[in-house]
Amino acid sequence: MIMNEKERSVSLHGRTYRLTPIEYGILHFLCSHPDTIYNADEIYRNVWKMEPFATEGTIAVHIRHLREKLEEDPSRPRYIRSHWGRGYCYTGN
Repeated sequence: MIMNEKERSVSLHGRTYRLTPIEYGILHFLCSHPDTIYNADEIYRNVWKMEPFATEGTIAVHIRHLREKLEEDPSRPRYIRSHWGRGYCYTGN
C-alpha cells in the first residue's frame, strides 16, 4: 500500500483510491502503527485532535467506507481488522 498525503489517495494492487480527509487520517494513523489495536476513542483523539464524545458509530462508519474502497471483500477484511470489544488495527498481511 502506497499512501499519497498530498492527494489523499492510496495505491493498492495497481489501483489508486481517493479518500476523504477523515478516511485518509484514520488509515494513516492505523498504518503508522501496524498490528496495534486502537479503540474508537483513541482513533478519534488522534485523527480529529479533539476529545471524543459518542465516537463508536462515527468510527465504524468511516472504517466501513474504507473497507468498501480498499478491501476485495469488505465483509472479510484483510487490511483493517476489527477486534471485537477492543477496536481496530491495520495489518499489512
